Amino acid sequence: MTQLIKNGHLVSPDFELHGGSIEIEKGFIKMVYPADAILPEADSVFDAQGQMVMPGFIDIHIHGTKGFDFTHGTLEAVEAIAEAKLKEGVTTLLPTTLSTSPEKLTTAATAVAAYAKTPRFAKTPGLHLEGPFISPKQLGAMSPSDIRLPDLAEVRALHAIMPVALVSLAIELDGALEMIRELVAMGITPSAAHSAATAADYRAAKAEGLRHFTHFCNQMSTLHHREIGLVGSGLLDEEAMLELICDKIHLCPEMIQLIFKIKETDRLMLITDSVLASWMDDGEYTLGNLSIQVENGVARLASNGALAGSTIRLNQALKNVHELTGFPLSTLVKTTAWNQAQSLGLPNLGKIEPGYTADLVVLDANFVPTEVFINGEPRL
Repeated sequence: MTQLIKNGHLVSPDFELHGGSIEIEKGFIKMVYPADAILPEADSVFDAQGQMVMPGFIDIHIHGTKGFDFTHGTLEAVEAIAEAKLKEGVTTLLPTTLSTSPEKLTTAATAVAAYAKTPRFAKTPGLHLEGPFISPKQLGAMSPSDIRLPDLAEVRALHAIMPVALVSLAIELDGALEMIRELVAMGITPSAAHSAATAADYRAAKAEGLRHFTHFCNQMSTLHHREIGLVGSGLLDEEAMLELICDKIHLCPEMIQLIFKIKETDRLMLITDSVLASWMDDGEYTLGNLSIQVENGVARLASNGALAGSTIRLNQALKNVHELTGFPLSTLVKTTAWNQAQSLGLPNLGKIEPGYTADLVVLDANFVPTEVFINGEPRL
């Protein structure tokens, strides 16, 4: 069966085409046509009506939405989250866990594995373990009773249930360097997170294979003129891949502009870090075993006011960055899928080119998704 998406404003890394069309066969992009081309016959045709067509977004850091969290550990939770993320243009996501007990992590991994066998909505190629191997000095919205030192056996046990794609940890902890080295050997991406590490700690971690920073600037050692910490290290290292929550709260507008001015766009990845209050009204919620309050869309711990994840949608994050930087869409589109795919080794994702998977999002002028395709099939 063949599909055709015609009359689209195609936006792919370093490529932009108005009035373009995409031929899809067996879930993959077969050919891309310019506006004046004679188009082939197809079994189904979708007219994009001049709207933007981009590679489907990849959210590698997402805890929940619609009142559900991945650590609820049910198939219902995984399906609800994966369905809601389609409305943001997300076609692939990494279910992200909180610092919690080994038992709850096992239950969460089992639920994701069950969904991944026959995914009905967004794809879930692997888990993102955010914690529990984090610093008590940089807890953020993590439960202090659930953090612990790096434990490779725990990661291996979860990996045997559902592939682990990303592990966020405090790189200065005892056993962290060994874990980083072993994660790289297992094909798992290690990432600096919730960490009070020094620049020297980062250099040691980089020597073991670490290149990735989780929600950059948030809950990590700050930039100082006598110790640049993780923030300074991430800005200085040309190889570092940085996750960014561009809700203009976790990073103020000027910080977003500064990062995009200093860093190559190829090294930046938009994430949501969204929690179960995303796509929900303001109010009181529970994150793990902690109470949070959401006001004007901003989630904070009820106990101390610390930011507790976000409610941003990935399409909104892209719009924010476009408005703040003025960068061409063909440059910024790298930050929504291509860079994530490269950082995590996800094949055939993130570009509109022959041979790539036909995971696509159609966006109106306000960056609101009007259709999403997974393997060439419409899902909205």
